[in-house]
Amino acid sequence: QVQLVESGGGLVQAGGSLRLSCAASGRLFSNYAMGWFRQAPGKERELAAAISGAGGRTYYADSVKGRFTISRDNAKNTMYLQMNSLKPEDTAIYYCAATEGDYSTSVYTSSEYKYWGQGTQVTVSS
Repeated sequence: QVQLVESGGGLVQAGGSLRLSCAASGRLFSNYAMGWFRQAPGKERELAAAISGAGGRTYYADSVKGRFTISRDNAKNTMYLQMNSLKPEDTAIYYCAATEGDYSTSVYTSSEYKYWGQGTQVTVSS
């Protein structure tokens, strides 16, 4: 069993930065590939970024590539999302999630993620 708690969301002006954190409880955090999903009002949840259990492999959606950086510290059971050059279209609830599946096949599909955090709101004003 893994419990996930996000923090770091808030209100920021366009062009600004935020750093989201996802703290995990439970054992063997490094066994899980992790993802940051986001859901804007009236839109479907989408994968923004993902990272393998050891942190060596990452994925970014085209919409955030070059602006967001996903990372993890397995010694601290924590995952991060550094968001720079924020745009109003980045406004959404951001969720962290964990999957027991293989990184290569599981990280791209939300149904493959077994554990989810409660979400943190990110609002970018123009």
